[in-house]
Amino acid sequence: MSSARLFYGNSLGDWIAAGIVALVVWTVLSLVRRIVAGRARRFAESASHPTAVRLVFYLLGKTKQFFVLALALAAGEDVLSFPPRAQHAVSTVVLIVFLVQVGLWAARAVRFYIEVKTQERGADSLFAGSLEVIHFVAGLIIWSLVTLVALENFGVNITALLAGLGVGGVAVALALQNVLGDLFASLSIALDKPFVVGDFLTIDAFSGTVERIGIKSTRLRSEAGEQIILSNADILKSRVRNYGRAPEQRALATIRVDYATPGETLRRIPTLLERIVREHEHARFERCHLKTLADTCLQFELSYFVQQPKLHPLLDLQQAVNLRILEEFQRLGIAFAYPVQRVIVEPPPA
Repeated sequence: MSSARLFYGNSLGDWIAAGIVALVVWTVLSLVRRIVAGRARRFAESASHPTAVRLVFYLLGKTKQFFVLALALAAGEDVLSFPPRAQHAVSTVVLIVFLVQVGLWAARAVRFYIEVKTQERGADSLFAGSLEVIHFVAGLIIWSLVTLVALENFGVNITALLAGLGVGGVAVALALQNVLGDLFASLSIALDKPFVVGDFLTIDAFSGTVERIGIKSTRLRSEAGEQIILSNADILKSRVRNYGRAPEQRALATIRVDYATPGETLRRIPTLLERIVREHEHARFERCHLKTLADTCLQFELSYFVQQPKLHPLLDLQQAVNLRILEEFQRLGIAFAYPVQRVIVEPPPA
């Protein structure tokens, strides 16, 4: 066998030429990748550029080195002549690398889109809980499609495969219906967003602040400190009270006054309580009335609201209002009523 045919049907000159081509392609693409990666973050984070341009730079900056290497080897391989079997093996490897990179690009594009929407809405917590769910579902779809495309290019009959997967999927769905129910419930929460991380919820007998929205469960942190873990499917079936989106919260106080209080003083109490509430910047007075003539006292009902409860907690306002009520009642000599029970004992008949 001549020396020109010693290297898999290619001469030494052909191998050298292929090596030079691969080296040049790898060097040029690596240099371009490095330049783009250096500018990718600046373009991706700058809102002055169109979203499509930012996305292109973002994806190019996330291109893997093995993809560049595969392109260089593919360019060098074009110079050579391989037997059909070896040619098919090389093409298969290049195809696998290309599909993997496409899958990574698609997953990165989903992440970029979500991050852009989060920045546009100006609320970091808006997608904090749903981000994991959206990434999981999108990744599952993307890599499933990549796998099917790869199998089809490898000569696998994906029609029969999909039919078999459909039958098997029904059996798996029946066996894992609770898990799948939680998964679809988490997707519903991610898309509909009835609550987000940081909201204070009351779900049936449980109350707490949302710490994390997972694929299967949602975690609340109660006021007592323990963590409450609830199934996503159970949450959607329950009545959820979301106090995190309330523009204001109501405080309802009952103030008991002694029956011996003079009538003129009683008439002044609603005005006095209204003035006390209005002293506070973030409070909104609603009403104050002498509501009940109870057995042992006169009951005034005071209703007011705290505005922006996330920034100005309701309990802080209630404490400030209560202290001012105590100060004013002491200054005016208004006595609070205490629960007492009067027992009248009559002497026995003679």
